[in-house]
Amino acid sequence: MANGYHGAAMDEIAETAHVSKPVLYQHFPSKRELYLSLLDSHLTKLTQLLLGALNSTTDNDERVQAVMRAYFRFIAADDQAHRLVFESDLINDPDVSARLETFNKTFSDAVARVIAEDTKLPELEAQLLGRGLTGMAQVSARHWLETGGDLDLDVASDLIYRLAWRGISRFPKES
Repeated sequence: MANGYHGAAMDEIAETAHVSKPVLYQHFPSKRELYLSLLDSHLTKLTQLLLGALNSTTDNDERVQAVMRAYFRFIAADDQAHRLVFESDLINDPDVSARLETFNKTFSDAVARVIAEDTKLPELEAQLLGRGLTGMAQVSARHWLETGGDLDLDVASDLIYRLAWRGISRFPKES
């Protein structure tokens, strides 16, 4: 669906998947069902990847670095998955927006729990910081890809990790 949901025909999708159109319809009664299935698959993969990075260590500096790198690597590995998840022309569809919000909430809540445990900040403050950090990772990784990935992936993810870590590591010292 490189041309977006509305630009893709089931014939084109079947050809890209190397299956016949009837086989495609046996598994997915509509293009929308196919799209939702792909979205679910990519969001599940990304959630597992990010939660794995978050839980890979108890050292918060290393956690931030691992999460930033995981976002960049997901986007670099399959830019079509990234486009399907983050650049869909169905973003306002209630089923799509609900799935994206579930993904964003699941991951940012996991980050917020770590922040709250380590800083003793109130839950609402930790949640805001969790959303901010996850948004920073998502938006910067997308920007990196959209600019052609000319900057080395590790250099790019390290820049964002250092920015995030220098900010979050100051909590609760300044409170």
